[in-house]
Amino acid sequence: MTSTDTLADVPVDETLLRSLLKEQHPDLADLEVGPVFRGWDNELWRLGEELAVRLPRTPRAPELLAKEYRWLPVLAPRLPLPVPTPVRLGRPSSLFPAAWTVVEWVPGDPADRVPVTRADHAADALAGFLRALHRPAPADAPANPDRGVPLATFASRVEETLRTTDFGEFATDDIREVWEAGLAAPVRQEPALWLHGDLHPANVVVADGTLTGVVDFGELCAGDPATDLSAAWMLLPDGAAARFLESYGTHDTALITRARAWATARAFGLIAIGQAGDQGLPGGKPTWGPAGWATLRRVLADTGT
Repeated sequence: MTSTDTLADVPVDETLLRSLLKEQHPDLADLEVGPVFRGWDNELWRLGEELAVRLPRTPRAPELLAKEYRWLPVLAPRLPLPVPTPVRLGRPSSLFPAAWTVVEWVPGDPADRVPVTRADHAADALAGFLRALHRPAPADAPANPDRGVPLATFASRVEETLRTTDFGEFATDDIREVWEAGLAAPVRQEPALWLHGDLHPANVVVADGTLTGVVDFGELCAGDPATDLSAAWMLLPDGAAARFLESYGTHDTALITRARAWATARAFGLIAIGQAGDQGLPGGKPTWGPAGWATLRRVLADTGT
């Protein structure tokens, strides 16, 4: 059987997908299939009107799908926005070497492709979603080395980016000030909360100008909610962060300062991935670069938030 290290090389088409369904979930095998969407770790195929199939395409993807399958059904009932709750599990077989899932379809267009235009509505929707999600996590909740952790964990990476990147219209010293303020802010001491962990524009969907769903819970973990609050600057239109924070219900200066620093660090990642796409490098996502630059612009404009 093919190793999961080479999942990206396993050819996947409608014929294979139907064969997998007939083998393991025959009651779904006759539903309409397509189109396909390629994410960072998984390939997503529409399945009928209400479902989708997620097939892992990177070595780490099966573990992320397993985490979603374990935890998202527990969390989904309390969340006010639709999420891709897993409803079936596909096992590794001779047809495909890794586990895969069937999930509920979340309608809408990714926010890196369709802009949010109803700023207040989207700010309230995002705040309501995170208020519902951000509750104390159990002891066996997953940890994540790059999410929900103290900012000092990846300070050297951020410093390298600050030293080596041309930020164009943005002054490096201004960006550094936001980052260093986050580093200097008190580290969270309260119990870890549930986090989405990856709220960038490609992981939320938009309809009628506002946020209508949240997808891709592969980075789901427990930790500091500042990681998720960075979405105020990553997802929402210019100037909407204050409305979001008021709706979320926090005036914790240290938390907000850490969240702005998180947004800065996440923007660096979006920009780098966007540039990889512009250069035709594997894994590049050309739509992510503009989202990263927009995040920096919003963070620097909201110095008084």
